[in-house]
Amino acid sequence: MGKKRRPPMRVLEDVVEPRAKIVKTSLCSCTFIKLALKTLCLVIFYYTFSIGLTFYNQRFIHHFKIPLSLTMAHLVIKFILAGLCRCLIQMCTSKERVTLPWDMNVKKVAPTGIASILDIALSNWSFEFITVSLYTMTKSTAVVFILGFSLCFRLEKPRWSLIFVVLFIAGGLFMFTFQSTQFQLEGFLMVFAASILSGLRWTLAQIVTQKHEIGLSNPLDMMFHIQPWMIVGLLPLSIAFEDVSLVLRNAGLVLLGAVLAFFLEFSEFLLLANTSSLTLSIAGIFKEICTLYLAATVNGDKMSFLNGLGLVACLAGITLHVILKAVYRKTDTKEMSHDLEMLIRNGEANVDSDDEIDVFNARTDR
Repeated sequence: MGKKRRPPMRVLEDVVEPRAKIVKTSLCSCTFIKLALKTLCLVIFYYTFSIGLTFYNQRFIHHFKIPLSLTMAHLVIKFILAGLCRCLIQMCTSKERVTLPWDMNVKKVAPTGIASILDIALSNWSFEFITVSLYTMTKSTAVVFILGFSLCFRLEKPRWSLIFVVLFIAGGLFMFTFQSTQFQLEGFLMVFAASILSGLRWTLAQIVTQKHEIGLSNPLDMMFHIQPWMIVGLLPLSIAFEDVSLVLRNAGLVLLGAVLAFFLEFSEFLLLANTSSLTLSIAGIFKEICTLYLAATVNGDKMSFLNGLGLVACLAGITLHVILKAVYRKTDTKEMSHDLEMLIRNGEANVDSDDEIDVFNARTDR
């Protein structure tokens, strides 16, 4: 007599119930609550300066038409502020700040700096041609490129649920901005290229800030080392295409924007060092929703039913990401504990078991 088959619903319960218990345990744990509160504070800090700088840049660039020169001025002032803050901290703590040697600076920081400045420059330049809605809709694709680069560099594990969340959020944001855009090819190509570079930028930045042997986990140290490469990358374009003297004539306004840009970059690297490039991108998507909501409130832009549906989809995707992150964090911790137990039993140490790769070298320097 053959083995009796179990009802399909019973099989489904056996699969869903253990996973539901993991979700419940993860969300109610003290570790998750502390992590959630910490991440929330970092995100709010990031939102404050990001939204403020978005409105500032939009108005300044529309009026003066010098996005590259404005960005260059911000870079110089951010470098000076980062250096001053490092000096003050060193004087107060009597601990010398990290300074990378030239070869490591070129190999580790330069690629991140070049990708960063091309992303920022193209994003700001596109404001001359396109609306905030089209900019937001196109830049939302950055989360897809971040996922691609993160999988390529093995910063994220390839899970179908992760891909589903990213596409869900990107699709929701597309619906949220769909009917309020005015298409312009030149500006669209600029911001789409910026989205690709943004994926590379934040993936490389995550590697640099979270690799302890480099020593740039502190946002001030990272900003101090990356600004010169950004200046080198932007200076030729700024001189070739724009009148730099307009920046000097509006030094007060430029200084205000530079302070906002300094704290924005500080908050970005602070959030990145404590989470991941994908979390930063998803937080940025919700920030864009807040920005568009404020723009609609201040400027009187109207939202259709499709826009509202897209907003709900974005919020649902972000919530799902938080839940899955808690679940997989707990699962990965259990797997690590099991692996450690097996090592102890075997009495052997797997010296080079880490799958992390160095994107700047064929092998990982340890």
